[in-house]
Amino acid sequence: MLIKEEIQAYNNGLNPSEKETCDLLEAIIDSELPHAENKIWHGHPVWFLDGNPIVGYSKQKKGVRLMFWSGADFNEDELSVRGKKFKDASIFYNSVVEINTENLKRWLKKSEEIQWDYKNIVKRKGKLERLK
Repeated sequence: MLIKEEIQAYNNGLNPSEKETCDLLEAIIDSELPHAENKIWHGHPVWFLDGNPIVGYSKQKKGVRLMFWSGADFNEDELSVRGKKFKDASIFYNSVVEINTENLKRWLKKSEEIQWDYKNIVKRKGKLERLK
């Protein structure tokens, strides 16, 4: 899959180290989830399956945050930054060398297998239901 111009523009707006990290994340996510839709959503790149957000990354003060919307249920210690209200879990990267590609590929597989329905959260008045 070709990188979307808006995601490339996001990555290009980062400092060289952050750009390198995000370019690698984007390449692995696209290769592992070729059928996922991707776009800039709430200001950063996010990948969706059937309209449901599953993975995305963003530049934050602590580094590049890779977030899985249903990651709290992956049972992965490295995804140690947990959301307080929902089922998300994240990891921060400050350099491309910190990315363990085998872990990332495993998490992406789990992101297809374990999903909470964020697409309909407003309709359900903030209540999440498990899809898979």
